Amino acid sequence: MTTSYGNTTGTPARTGSNGLAIAGLVCGIVGIFLFNVILGPLALIFGGTGLRNARRGAGHHGMALAAVILGAVDIVLFVVTLAIASHSGGFSWHVG
Repeated sequence: MTTSYGNTTGTPARTGSNGLAIAGLVCGIVGIFLFNVILGPLALIFGGTGLRNARRGAGHHGMALAAVILGAVDIVLFVVTLAIASHSGGFSWHVG
C-alpha cells in the first residue's frame, strides 16, 4: 500500500504538529477566565492526548504539559469558587 507521500507502511506520516496540544493550551488559558468547569476538563483531555502524541514524535510536548497543568488549575479554581459561593450564601449582583 503506497500513499501519496511515498509512505509504504500504511500509517499516516507525522508532520511534526500537535494540534491537540495547542487546543488544550487554548482551552486551559481561556478556562482561567471563562467557563472553567467546561474548558478545564477539555484542556486535561486535549493535553493528555497531546502528551501521548508528543511521545510518539508529534512535537509540542511543553504545550501539552502546560495544557494539563492549566486544566487542573481550571478545575481547582472552579471548586474553590463554588466553595466560597456556597459558604457566603451565593453570589448576588448589587445594582445601584
